[in-house]
Amino acid sequence: MRLRIIAVIGLASAALIAGAWYFQIVVGLVPCKLCLEQRLPHYAAMGLSLAAVALARSVRLQGLALLGLAALMAWSAGLGVYHAGVEWGWFLGPSDCGGGVASAAGVQDFMKQLQTTRVVACSEAAWRFLGLSLAGWNAVASLGLLALSLLGLSRRT
Repeated sequence: MRLRIIAVIGLASAALIAGAWYFQIVVGLVPCKLCLEQRLPHYAAMGLSLAAVALARSVRLQGLALLGLAALMAWSAGLGVYHAGVEWGWFLGPSDCGGGVASAAGVQDFMKQLQTTRVVACSEAAWRFLGLSLAGWNAVASLGLLALSLLGLSRRT
């Protein structure tokens, strides 16, 4: 049962990452700094889940994997709540959460980059569904996956 839960968490993280890439590449939503940061726990969860399913045959190792996944999902949920709170104006966002410009060879190149660079602010939700932004939905999904990992920890097999 534990290995199934670990696999489900890994697959769910992969689905969330696939969704984020879909919105970025197909729909054209440019992610901000916090959007990109929210992906990190899911990348780690995918790797940990894959390693655990392949290698963790003992109940103890499966428990450690579930504990790690719980920590990753708590981190992800926290990032999602924070980012959604920034979008709703509840929290201040990071001071460097905007667009950057790559280094330019000269003033003309720099001015050209400034005209074509799209600044993505962390405080503006690019898309909402049922009132929640992608950051909010990430928080909801991550809380569900956190609960699932804790359920797995409560099981012995």
